[in-house]
Amino acid sequence: MRRLARAARTELKGLLFVLPWIIGFIAFTAYPIGASFYYSLTRYDVLRPPKYIGLDNYYTLLTRDPTMGITTRNTLWWVAIAVPFGIAGSFVLANFLNASIRARSVFRAIFYFPSLVPAIVSAVIWQWLLNTQWGLINTFLASSGLRVIPFLGNPALAKPTLTAIHLWAQGGTIVIYLAALQDVPRHLYDAAMVDGANAWQRFRHITIPMCTPATLFLLITGIVGGFQNFTFPWLLTGGGPNQATLFYAIYLYQNAFRFLKMGYGAAMAWLLFLLAVIVSLLVFRSSARWVYYGAD
Repeated sequence: MRRLARAARTELKGLLFVLPWIIGFIAFTAYPIGASFYYSLTRYDVLRPPKYIGLDNYYTLLTRDPTMGITTRNTLWWVAIAVPFGIAGSFVLANFLNASIRARSVFRAIFYFPSLVPAIVSAVIWQWLLNTQWGLINTFLASSGLRVIPFLGNPALAKPTLTAIHLWAQGGTIVIYLAALQDVPRHLYDAAMVDGANAWQRFRHITIPMCTPATLFLLITGIVGGFQNFTFPWLLTGGGPNQATLFYAIYLYQNAFRFLKMGYGAAMAWLLFLLAVIVSLLVFRSSARWVYYGAD
């Protein structure tokens, strides 16, 4: 009995230690998730009590909302093109920064610095650079006798421009790849050089495979972040021009906070969650074919 009482006291102390986390999880994670699902089944505008309407929000989103198709295509474009482009560009830059070059630490700091700048500050800087009337880039083009380029005002150029800005802000991704490159065993390169492998062959058959675990991690996090792409498109274009950068998260924000269609926005959030989960699971299922672990 004494031993049982001591074990009970130990468990009680453990529960008391984790109680703040449990309360925080229930109040700030579990309850909001459950509430959002409930609101997705209602017509709710914040000003009046929610009215239960079943799956009508989901039915409207999938069959009656023409803007939903535009936002979904824009978001899938971003996930399929901008996210892999950012990862590939970061990998190339990380290999450059991992080489024995002069002032390597300076270059590393330069490439990492954009990830430290707040998004609003970065957006203001890029607006100043890309503006067609007084932007630095277009002012230089005009002074050189070249045509002004509407980087953010042309529907065909808006998403590629945002992709370039996305690559510019990949400092954290570069750091992860640098850590992965530092972890590649040196003896693999030495053995390959003895066998006569050139630089491209070493890069293709050693560097790329040994960095695939980091690539998988970055791909999953990039997909999840890509489906939630909001900050730069909202600050730089507001979803325009002509809905060319109207991504899913922007349309969700507009419905929930501009039009006060909270139930509709909650349904959009759950559909976005399901889509991100499905795509992430597909990537995980395919990872056995292309991800190499050193212990394999």
